[in-house]
Amino acid sequence: MKILLVEDEKKLAAAVLDFLRSEGHVCEWAEDSITADEKIGVYEYDCALVDIMLPDGSGLDLIKKMKEARSRAGIIIISAKNSVNDKISGLNLGADDYLTKPFHLSELNARLNSVQRRRQFDGNPEIIFDQIKVLPDAKEVWVGQNRVTLTRKEYDLLTYLLANPGRVLTKGAISEHLYGDDIDQVDCFDFLYSQMKNLRKKLAENGSPDYIQTIYGVGYKLTA
Repeated sequence: MKILLVEDEKKLAAAVLDFLRSEGHVCEWAEDSITADEKIGVYEYDCALVDIMLPDGSGLDLIKKMKEARSRAGIIIISAKNSVNDKISGLNLGADDYLTKPFHLSELNARLNSVQRRRQFDGNPEIIFDQIKVLPDAKEVWVGQNRVTLTRKEYDLLTYLLANPGRVLTKGAISEHLYGDDIDQVDCFDFLYSQMKNLRKKLAENGSPDYIQTIYGVGYKLTA
């Protein structure tokens, strides 16, 4: 999952980023709403963790901008404020969840996974696409009765495709999702071609049809 953390407390931000990256997530950080607004305008995220109290404004204003821009990212508010009004305001603006500081990092990760399931996979504990089945909690991939062993990046690549069936995903968008925003500075996608080749090979070896369509010069599309 690709996550944007909007948090001005540097020690907390460092702890959250380290933990989520150790869980296999790709995480970017913005310590104010201006930086966050710039990132959201350029890059795509699966989820944004937004603090309400920011040095240059309110996280609620950022959430409002995200919704007006039709951002596809899920939103979890993280804040020391624990008033009912703050929760109601955030949820009414379109936030998916609310977590009050201090919080356990394992709970944050569980809420992130829950938001992803609800927004991208209709809340299902299993992701099924024709003959492919993914169990996100166990990080398992199956083709029929065959379990497919994937690397972490191959797994992330597959779930990103599954979250966007029928949508043409550019090479740049896929690379940013797998490796972070800075990857947009590269001018060669050999690493992505290798990941895609390996994913296709492993799925085919376990009996899966090739659902991944290459859109030459652009990127890829998952299609039945």
